[in-house]
Amino acid sequence: MKFFRSLFQQICSFSYKTIVLAELEMRKLRHDPTELLTRAVQPALWLLVFGQVFTRVRAIPTGNLPYLDFMTPGILAQSVLFIAIFYGISIIWEKDLGVVHKFLVSPTPRAALVLGKALSAGVRGLAQGLIVVVIALLLRVHLNFNLLSLLGVALAVVLGSALFSTFSLIIACIVKTRERFMGLGQVLTMPLFFASNAIYPISIMPSWLQVVSHLNPLTYEVDILRQLMLVGGTGTYQIGFDLGVLAAITIILVLIGAVMYPKVI
Repeated sequence: MKFFRSLFQQICSFSYKTIVLAELEMRKLRHDPTELLTRAVQPALWLLVFGQVFTRVRAIPTGNLPYLDFMTPGILAQSVLFIAIFYGISIIWEKDLGVVHKFLVSPTPRAALVLGKALSAGVRGLAQGLIVVVIALLLRVHLNFNLLSLLGVALAVVLGSALFSTFSLIIACIVKTRERFMGLGQVLTMPLFFASNAIYPISIMPSWLQVVSHLNPLTYEVDILRQLMLVGGTGTYQIGFDLGVLAAITIILVLIGAVMYPKVI
């Protein structure tokens, strides 16, 4: 009985510290909300220009879905990816300001430090997702507003943000400088995006790219969003399988990030 009481107390302590760190990160967004607006420009251009043009061309097979509907979940996932993949640069800023040193000498578990940042990235992803949904409504995309579907979309966005932000943190711990990090982040974003099912189905990809797509976490995030966001949306995998893949990769990356975090100094 004492073992379970002790375990419960440790879990509560870990959760509390994680939430506090996430709230600390969110204060930065509250003080500078313009970041979200500037980040919304790119998905808006994709939907307004690329989506509108290819809807008229009808060059990409999307089943019964208009192409604009088909690509909207992909652009939401892309928007979340582009925010999260550069999230690690904040670790380098904190290292230069001496904030990381203060965190490391505190009794807070390293995993809570990493997970707190991942959760704050998830909240940023939700805010970005709301902007994309508003744009999609203005373009008359057929969105599904079932409550369970909306909760599933929110969960997928949070998991995707946490996954790629933790991946970004690991990269930051390896490269340790802003210049190297920015260069590597730009190299990674476009391959992740184009090697997924965000703007075209996996079935039309060459065989080697299909293999890469199945290994790409963004593919599973898009697959969830496409099934839950759209009226009549379909996917390649089961929703439970998609969520399981994202959750498993996120947990693995958080554990790796917890080991790597002290090495950013």
